[in-house]
Amino acid sequence: MKLNAVAVSSNNIEKTIEFYRILGFEFPDLNENEDHIESTNSDAVKLMIDSKSLLKEIIGEMPKPANHSSFAIQYDSPEKVNKIVKDIESKNFKLVKKPWDAFWGQRYAIVEDPDGYKVDLYAYN
Repeated sequence: MKLNAVAVSSNNIEKTIEFYRILGFEFPDLNENEDHIESTNSDAVKLMIDSKSLLKEIIGEMPKPANHSSFAIQYDSPEKVNKIVKDIESKNFKLVKKPWDAFWGQRYAIVEDPDGYKVDLYAYN
């Protein structure tokens, strides 16, 4: 078994793409009125972004993020975590928890995408 993709919903796909590009995801150009896009990184789990209206059609109700982290992204170094957090803040995206050295041996931070999905960022110390 292999985890192949993670999906989030979005009110503004362009803004959501901007956020996830800071985290390191790559995306093709977004076509006008497109309701679905997938990351193109060959070395990472695929991130799918869908419009909330598309997902409402599919699942029959408005999608909503959880109040805890949806997924975690591992980086090569604690410094990379710190840099990404600075980039997130400089673009006025939400920082949920500033980077800290967790007792389990990781540099850890939590950020939030434009629609409220929380994402853990970490690197081993």
